Amino acid sequence: MDWLSPQEWSALALSLRVSFWATLVSLPLGVLAAYALARWRFPGRQILNGLVHLPLIMPPVVTGYLLLLTFGTQGPVGGLLEQMGIVFAFRWTGAALAAGVMAFPLMVRAIRLSIEAVDPKLEQAGATLGASRGWVFLTVTLPMILPGVITGAILAFAKAMGEFGATITFVSNIPGQTQTLPSAVYAFLQVPGGEGSATRLVVISIIVALGALLLSEHVGRRAAARVAGT
Repeated sequence: MDWLSPQEWSALALSLRVSFWATLVSLPLGVLAAYALARWRFPGRQILNGLVHLPLIMPPVVTGYLLLLTFGTQGPVGGLLEQMGIVFAFRWTGAALAAGVMAFPLMVRAIRLSIEAVDPKLEQAGATLGASRGWVFLTVTLPMILPGVITGAILAFAKAMGEFGATITFVSNIPGQTQTLPSAVYAFLQVPGGEGSATRLVVISIIVALGALLLSEHVGRRAAARVAGT
């Protein structure tokens, strides 16, 4: 990686770190939300569906501002967390939170489609044998939707790598602390002679995005073949 400057490498390393934790922490919630939307019928289901997909259609800057109002040190949640020594605003953890929120709809959608492709009769058969709902999910549903879960995680990781608007609004653009790949590209384009650094990071972003799309397509085809029984 000698062809990258220390600042470029720092931005890449931080983006990988932020994307990894954003995906890992949001994955259990993504599976739960996808299962609830695919299988459960309850009052407020459409509201939940709207909230899950809201970051996908709302301007990222608005999402970042709402995160700042909520999780900033003066916010209702952020103020409480600060008393426990947990701070998100203007920290890399805040970048992970913003990236996770923005990537969440893509993750949930991929997992939900995978769950809806599973025949409910298979889950009902497990229940008739005396298995609890949780055990049926772990032994019947989860193995069948695992490709969809992996696909959702890959798409979320790629989305988190490219997140810019919500991140820069919530945690700013501090080199070495909150400056992720997209933020670094933006910063380099603002200074004379920064086009070379910006171009290198753009190439890396394209490689990561294309790799994630190809991998998700491959996993999706395998999932479809598995469900079809081929």
